[in-house]
Amino acid sequence: MSQDRHGAPAEPGSQWYDNEAGPLVRPYAMTGGRTRPGPSGVRFDLIALVTLDPAGPGADDAPLGPEHRALIDLCRIETQSVAELAAGADLPVGVVRVLLGDLLELGCVTVHRPVPPAQLPDERILREVIAGLRAL
Repeated sequence: MSQDRHGAPAEPGSQWYDNEAGPLVRPYAMTGGRTRPGPSGVRFDLIALVTLDPAGPGADDAPLGPEHRALIDLCRIETQSVAELAAGADLPVGVVRVLLGDLLELGCVTVHRPVPPAQLPDERILREVIAGLRAL
C-alpha cells in the first residue's frame, strides 16, 4: 500500500496524477447548490447583454466570491453577453446565470434582454423606409 507525504497509508484513488491540476471546485459549490438565478426566477438568455451598473454598490462593498468578482471584472471592460461572460470566466453557462442573478439582485449589474423576433419591424417596412430616404 502506498503512503502519503506524512507516512500514513494513502487511500486508493487519493493521489494526484497531474501536479498541475490544482484545486478543483465543483459548479454546485460556486452557486451554493442553486441551479436557478435568484428568488425572482430571472432567466438570462445567452445573448442578453450585461453591463456594470455605475450607480450600483462597488465590488468591495458586497460580500462576493471570486467568481462574482471575475464576472464584474469582465463587465468593467465592456458590455458582454451571458455567453461571452461564461467563456471569459471559463465557467459553465448555468453557473454564470446563477451568479449573474446574485449580481443583479445586489444592483451590481444591469441586464438588457434581446428584443423578441415578433417585436422586430418587418423587413418589407424597413426596405420601404430605405427606398424613401434614398428618394430624398
